[in-house]
Amino acid sequence: MSSTDPKSLLPDSLAARVSALTIKDGRAMAVVDAAGLGERERSDIERALGDILGQRDDVQETRVVMTAERTQRRIIAVGSGKGGVGKSTLTANLAIGLAKRGHKVGLVDADIYGPSQPVILGNQGEKPVARDKKLVPVESAVGIPVLSMGHLVEPGRALAWRGPMAGNALTQLIDAHWGDVDTLVVDLPPGTGDVQLTMMQRFKPLGAVLVSTPQDLALIDAARAGQLFDQAGVPVIGLVENMAGYACPHCGEISDPFGKGGVETAAGRLDLPFLGRIPLDLAIREGSDRGAPPALDTGALGAPFHDIAAKVDAWIGAHN
Repeated sequence: MSSTDPKSLLPDSLAARVSALTIKDGRAMAVVDAAGLGERERSDIERALGDILGQRDDVQETRVVMTAERTQRRIIAVGSGKGGVGKSTLTANLAIGLAKRGHKVGLVDADIYGPSQPVILGNQGEKPVARDKKLVPVESAVGIPVLSMGHLVEPGRALAWRGPMAGNALTQLIDAHWGDVDTLVVDLPPGTGDVQLTMMQRFKPLGAVLVSTPQDLALIDAARAGQLFDQAGVPVIGLVENMAGYACPHCGEISDPFGKGGVETAAGRLDLPFLGRIPLDLAIREGSDRGAPPALDTGALGAPFHDIAAKVDAWIGAHN
């Protein structure tokens, strides 16, 4: 990155709207305060930033994230740097844990290309209705209303959608008839793509929880996801280590096929809270597959999820 502040290259009227601007590895990321702006004004700002930043030799790609004041309904995003780390399982159980702590919770399955919440929450095959051109969430077997692309397309059907279509789908899922829901827990797709950008542009989350397994490759991707939230001004509530230990059902010996402690170490290095560990447990997988998430259990199986929900609840109370 150049030693010159990139914002100094912008006209004063444009710089006043840019809350953060970074240039790294050929990519420029501009965060714009879009409060009070219409669609045309947003487009004009995005075009102007692209033109100005595109003239720099050290910029090959420009991303513009537009944020505005969040609605009264708070959003907690759950993200990961890569797939297969148990993000959706954590999302469902976090939603249940927060509901048990008094929040009126709804769940949005924003993993457009790989929705799994209908299976985890036990309402696969149900279809939402529309009222006044907005979707009405589907009730789940665990008492939490939910909307997912899995409710809108046939099970197993592949979606070949470009970024804008996925972003519009996310908008329909969030901008629905949520009634008295005060907390939306959003299961984001893995990575740092268009759905994440749309989330921060249109529905700025109150905070984000990041999930990773302990091995180095997953941690690298999780750190990248954290950087995206940080650049957009969305606080990271903390990190969760999943698949953190396996107890042999025959001898009880604990093994760590994915390593141990890597996420907690990374949290300390990044100066972020460590929210807890979820073990690699067959019962967690079996419960999720049959629509009975472990957080419904108040015993040992659900305890790690309730501990994490308690920390997130405390964070919400301090930052809402």
